[in-house]
Amino acid sequence: MKLFGLFIALTFVNNVVLSKFYAICPLMGLSKNPKNALNMGIAVIFVIFLSSIITWLLYYYVLVPLKITYMDLITFILVIASLVQFLEMFLKKTSPDIYKSMGVYLPLITTNCAVLGVALDNITANYNLIEAAVAGIAVPLGFLIVIYIFATIRQRFEIADVPTSFKGAPIALITAGIMACAIMGIAGVV
Repeated sequence: MKLFGLFIALTFVNNVVLSKFYAICPLMGLSKNPKNALNMGIAVIFVIFLSSIITWLLYYYVLVPLKITYMDLITFILVIASLVQFLEMFLKKTSPDIYKSMGVYLPLITTNCAVLGVALDNITANYNLIEAAVAGIAVPLGFLIVIYIFATIRQRFEIADVPTSFKGAPIALITAGIMACAIMGIAGVV
């Protein structure tokens, strides 16, 4: 039951985009098309899940025993960069259309603060390996849900009668703010 509560809390209540405001760059950049948003969300799930497990193992089985925990940031960045590079090579080889549609945002997963944030949060929250794995699924799933919903809303703005001064980024940021307020409404649930 504790793991289910953690999953719900990290997916919805403490959503990485709407409550911590991480990952705003891919939210704004890849949310014009729901298909691109879905592809980005799946890529982020892959990277965050694997990096959560690998960084947790490296921290507790390498850095702590060697008493070099101050190297956690650089170690985590190297793991994340390696996973993103692997994902980029895999997509380029197997799905060139997805690779092209994601463009510059695919390698930018490396600098996505949500990815590094989850790895660091797993350590600071003293999660065990199972909890870190749950966080590694829940957080990017919350990201996927938000970016996909946001993309469908932004797609409707293309045909809506939005005042000229609000077209593009202004209406997108207002929408993100309203979505953040809505998510705060369920904060008392978990």
